[in-house]
Amino acid sequence: MFYVLHGEDPFGLSEELAGMRRKMGKVDPAMGDLNTTVLDGRRLDFAELRHVCDTMPFMFDRRLVIVHDLLAALKPKHRKQGSGQKEEDKAAGTGAFLDQLVDYLPHLPDTTYLVFAEKEPLPTSHPIVKVARAAGKKRAHVREFKVPKDWELPGWIQQRAAGMAGSLSSQATQMLAGLIGPDLRLLDLEIQKLLLYADGRQVVAEDVLALVSRAREVNIFDLVDSVGRRETDRALKLLHQMLDDYVAPLYLLAMLARQVRILIQVSELQAQFLGKPEITTRLKLHPYVVEKAMDQARNFEMSQLEAAHQRLVEADWAIKTGEQDEVLALDLLIVDLART
Repeated sequence: MFYVLHGEDPFGLSEELAGMRRKMGKVDPAMGDLNTTVLDGRRLDFAELRHVCDTMPFMFDRRLVIVHDLLAALKPKHRKQGSGQKEEDKAAGTGAFLDQLVDYLPHLPDTTYLVFAEKEPLPTSHPIVKVARAAGKKRAHVREFKVPKDWELPGWIQQRAAGMAGSLSSQATQMLAGLIGPDLRLLDLEIQKLLLYADGRQVVAEDVLALVSRAREVNIFDLVDSVGRRETDRALKLLHQMLDDYVAPLYLLAMLARQVRILIQVSELQAQFLGKPEITTRLKLHPYVVEKAMDQARNFEMSQLEAAHQRLVEADWAIKTGEQDEVLALDLLIVDLART
């Protein structure tokens, strides 16, 4: 049996490999480890691979052989115009390896489970993918690991939480997807942390705000909301809460500047009668961020946003040149923006 696991999602691929290794050690972990071999495909020749695969398992019913990053480097033999002798020799070597592998895989011992793990997608035209398809599911499996699109992330989060015997509210799910994005490994860690914190109850948006490291961006949303509603006192309170949490003043200034730029872009695209899906695609932002910006943009005229951007540039200059204290500059900035 052989497997071709490939794609741009390293987290999903690594989890699949970890699951295979767990199955090997389910009955006897020591014997499972003894009969598992991991190879670097970039430094592998066919003779070594065949020797490992043909070796009988030791006091066990099977062997697991995992080969990383081999197939993407193996290409059919062909001669390129203008290529030198060194390039031709290399191409001939990889081409010969590929031919030998194509011939060998149908005769792989039944006791060997050979796994090709590729960190990039393979085309359906790849010879080994074709061999796997032709062999059928009883002899081979091909699986591509894709990173979920932005609109697929909430479903992934809910499914992941359910697999950990927990759940997140719809608002918490959307917020987490917007904060973390398609970094599945980080998302998984944050879900585990949130479920542990919730201790059996459903995770809500307040939990995400309290625990997720990137929740500061949401606090920036709240700060801009307060400025847009001309709630100067609340805006200053939110500002100093973040400063008290050891958020660097220049970081806050940069996040405010980023949000104002997003508001300007969103306002311009809304003026062109574009909706949320089109704006999300154009700006390459998460739908949650675009939705918040569309709501906030209603509180500002374009002239106000342009003036706010200019005021942010002036505050940045005043801080960096030492003309004003960082905290004082931020206080004055928030007061000015709320009065604009």
